[in-house]
Amino acid sequence: MAAAKPPKKSETIEIRLSHAAKTAFMARCRREGLTASEALRRHIEMPDPPRPARRTRRSASWRMVLVGLFGAMLGAGAAVPSLARDGETSRARFDALDRNHDGLLDYREFRAR
Repeated sequence: MAAAKPPKKSETIEIRLSHAAKTAFMARCRREGLTASEALRRHIEMPDPPRPARRTRRSASWRMVLVGLFGAMLGAGAAVPSLARDGETSRARFDALDRNHDGLLDYREFRAR
């Protein structure tokens, strides 16, 4: 029985390179004794190199903790000035605006400020 023929190479890929990149690639192929097609086929058929290990989930959780702490610090920083005010001062200001002392500010009282 005759040996099976290898599959015919009929597909092409067109790529665009700068003249300098093409010249350097062709010179490297000549040094290695390969045609450009052989060099590209070897590269395409080469198995993928091992990838570096992915980061563990722990590092992502630390990032979340840091983001949470940073957000809490920002929130506390925004709240501190309002907490530092004396409540009586605000009440006195409201009472001065509330001319009829009904506990509500209507539009006329607000405009009269």
